[in-house]
Amino acid sequence: MSLSVALDVRAELGECPIWDADEQALFFVDIKGRALHRYRPDSGEHAVMTMPDEIGCIGLRKDGSFIAGFRSGVWLPDSQGNRETKLADNPEDQRTSRFNDGRVDLAGRFLVGTIDEPKDGGKAHLYRYDRRGLVTLASGLLTSNGVAFSPDGRMLYHSDTPTFTVWRYAYDPARGEATDKTLFARLEPAKTHQGRPDGAAVDAEGCYWTALFEGGRIQRYASDGRLLAEYPVPARCPTMVCFGGADLKTLYVTSARTGRSGDELTAFPHSGSLFSMRVDVPGLPESRFDPSV
Repeated sequence: MSLSVALDVRAELGECPIWDADEQALFFVDIKGRALHRYRPDSGEHAVMTMPDEIGCIGLRKDGSFIAGFRSGVWLPDSQGNRETKLADNPEDQRTSRFNDGRVDLAGRFLVGTIDEPKDGGKAHLYRYDRRGLVTLASGLLTSNGVAFSPDGRMLYHSDTPTFTVWRYAYDPARGEATDKTLFARLEPAKTHQGRPDGAAVDAEGCYWTALFEGGRIQRYASDGRLLAEYPVPARCPTMVCFGGADLKTLYVTSARTGRSGDELTAFPHSGSLFSMRVDVPGLPESRFDPSV
């Protein structure tokens, strides 16, 4: 299995690919490009919705609209990306903090984290948003990333990218509480690359897939933390993975090109593009945000 270019979009900072089974479409964001993309693989149709603010992540809602984390806060954009309702402010200093990676849990809550852009104070957090408002689940982070759940929703995975670590929690889907934090995986940087865990997804066998930013590859881990496989990506900075297609057996990978050197972009001209490959084990369907939970 190998990854190839699915959409030669060359985003500045492509992130948060998510498959909408109802629309048979892939959505993803370009954080630095302030855009939400919709891609229909069957027809090749590609639409770009301009955002007024840096958009870090999205989750699906039942009516085809979204919940999203922006620099400014958590919003409800409609199906065309127009922001309708602000649910919560970003409680951190928005000059140096924005919402980053997020995902909807099985009950319909939105888990979303922030990035401490100077990466010098551990000021980022992982939050849960539901009808009770925005609540902190983890603190002392540099870049909250890699949110994913086990197939039964009772295990939460979460990474802190600059520290090269992935954590695992016991998660109560009935209450949205994360406990028993344990180390799941710690990567060791090499002289030739600084591959560190970015966005992630879990497949139907409960294996955790993560993109390695500045590592040029993606990895698949067993639920006990054993590294099972890794696959090279035609970009130095893959950012996140997701499963799509009618059978959820197409793995999609977003990537970044912002801030990369000229030499790197010459070596990896498709940096920022969307990549894909077929896999043997399907992914999990995405949950949809439920404001009543």
